[in-house]
Amino acid sequence: MTLSVSVRHGFPGFTLNAAFEAPAGVTALFGRSGSGKSTLVNAVAGLLRPDRGRIAVDGTVLLDTDAGMAVPVHRRRMGYVFQDGRLFPHLTVRQNLGYGRWFAPKGPGADVARIVDLLGIGALMDRRPGALSGGEKQRVAIGRAILSNPRLLLMDEPLAALDEARKAEILPYLERLRDELRLPILYVSHSVAEVARLATTIVLLDGGRVVAAGPASEVMADPATAPVMGLREAGAMIPARVVAQEPDGLTRLETGGGALWLPRVPAPEGTVLRLRILAQDVMLAVERPTGISALNILEAQVEEIRRGEGPGAMVLLRVGEDRLLARITQRSVMALALDPGRPVFAVLKAVSVAQESIGGTAG
Repeated sequence: MTLSVSVRHGFPGFTLNAAFEAPAGVTALFGRSGSGKSTLVNAVAGLLRPDRGRIAVDGTVLLDTDAGMAVPVHRRRMGYVFQDGRLFPHLTVRQNLGYGRWFAPKGPGADVARIVDLLGIGALMDRRPGALSGGEKQRVAIGRAILSNPRLLLMDEPLAALDEARKAEILPYLERLRDELRLPILYVSHSVAEVARLATTIVLLDGGRVVAAGPASEVMADPATAPVMGLREAGAMIPARVVAQEPDGLTRLETGGGALWLPRVPAPEGTVLRLRILAQDVMLAVERPTGISALNILEAQVEEIRRGEGPGAMVLLRVGEDRLLARITQRSVMALALDPGRPVFAVLKAVSVAQESIGGTAG
């Protein structure tokens, strides 16, 4: 699947002028509130007719304003999941799912039993939405959208209305959909943690413009994107394989730069995970540190240094075939004589990688 979007639309005091192309997988539209994310996804859905634009999925043109052509909403075959689920309150879960299936095009569609199992909603089938938690409602809404057999699933801040516990509950189900169904998803979010766990491609928006687009690992590790992502949230993703569950409660993982030990990760040996490591949690040394409590010391090489307007600097590191970011002071850059190409050691506390920053890889 290839999604091609070029949209220009004006609002009072704001103009969206964005274009991007995305391959199959989960494409995250990321940016601050008001950056144009929802406008873009609504244009793809057909809920908004932009002033000018062209939208195509796998070569099928859905909108071309220059040609005066726009495929109606009901013929675009888009599944849409909103923030609040929007389930029919008078229908059971089974009936809500059946409503989605009723809109599916003729021919073989999604396997209901499989979708119910993937989303873990088998025990909810006879309940009505009023008897469901927020996370359960969203899982049912996702199931209903998938059962309409869409060519593309649109998700507009689907976890924004949930508390942290409910988000933690639903994220593994979204990972399963990504990895097992391989349904193309356009995912709107302003949460870096969600994007890091789910996205295979990131389209970064700021002020109605696309400022970066590409594979998630590259966009997140780019020092230039840190101000838009947020300096406190800036960080890179690296793949890591679970090697052993240690008797002292730590999990040992292998990365391109060496071993990492984290508090117990509930995954069997051999599982490949992706870890989001915040730039502010990475310290640098020019000699291998000794006599310190930090367990995780990775061999790295400085690839780029981007100095900020204040006292800080963002250092891009090459760790094997992967990348890390380190946020340090410019004074430290000078004191360590850091330059591109210099070998260094990246030091990371085991407890600094939170469970919500650990996700499955998109295989």
